[in-house]
Amino acid sequence: MSSGIHTASSGIRTDQIAAAAAPPPPGHEVRRTALDGLPEITDPLSVSPVDARTLSTSLFKRLDALDEGTPEYSYVRNTLVELNLSLVKFAAQRFRNRAEPMEDIVQVGTIGLIKAINRFDVDRGVEFASFALPTIVGEIKRSFRDTSWAVQVPRRLQELRIDLAKARDAMEQHLGRLPTAPELAERLGITEAEVVEGEQAANGYVARSLDWPLDDDEGSPNAVTRTLGEEDPAFDIVESVESLKPLIAGLGDRDRLILSLRFGEELTQSEIGARLGLSQMHVSRLLARICSTLRTALLDDAQPRAASGSG
Repeated sequence: MSSGIHTASSGIRTDQIAAAAAPPPPGHEVRRTALDGLPEITDPLSVSPVDARTLSTSLFKRLDALDEGTPEYSYVRNTLVELNLSLVKFAAQRFRNRAEPMEDIVQVGTIGLIKAINRFDVDRGVEFASFALPTIVGEIKRSFRDTSWAVQVPRRLQELRIDLAKARDAMEQHLGRLPTAPELAERLGITEAEVVEGEQAANGYVARSLDWPLDDDEGSPNAVTRTLGEEDPAFDIVESVESLKPLIAGLGDRDRLILSLRFGEELTQSEIGARLGLSQMHVSRLLARICSTLRTALLDDAQPRAASGSG
């Protein structure tokens, strides 16, 4: 690949991604047995996100009934990958300002999609998109983390660096001073040698120039790790809210009112129905339609369109 993103640490090779994203043309008998009466999807990439969710639910149930490793299992799983690639593209848009090519980010995100498909349990009643997006985003973030080190170190030490940084900050607030290596070791349940190893590994995260002045203000112990920040999860919420604003503005007056009553005033469906003169069941259907409309628009990355307020 052309960028720093790589897939070796994930346990899934690039050729596996290609195989999953481009299902081979199985024979008619294999397709018929694999689908077991379900409609054949000739072009999964052209299916709308709404239809993809419905079809995915049926395919997951079918996948659960097939034996892993069979041609039928591979065909159904590969179809699920193609049906849900829009989730990867949607997640990848969050990282469009990165230096890495979007193609590489999508490829890494596809690994997360494959992992989500492998782990998904349709019997839990959770929508696949809600289950898969955190896995896809996590895979992309993990790839950025793994490739942002100036010197590549084992994953164990990368995670130890993070644990040490968090423990050091928490203990410094409590103690009013920097904790010692024995104190850190006791806090994390590791040996002092592992603490030292983790601190040494942290130096590989950022490589300073040989011309960097030695008498700078950050010359205190572990200055390098003190310059490292962590991504604030609140940014994700802000980004989601900003993406929803124009879409909500395009809804009808009644739809916006229902959203405000449900998620702003936190009224129950029965309370909303009483206020608007509607039945609880009607309010439930309206909320489902509104949320589906917003979700589809987000996944399609479409411009906001006015939606009818009738129901």
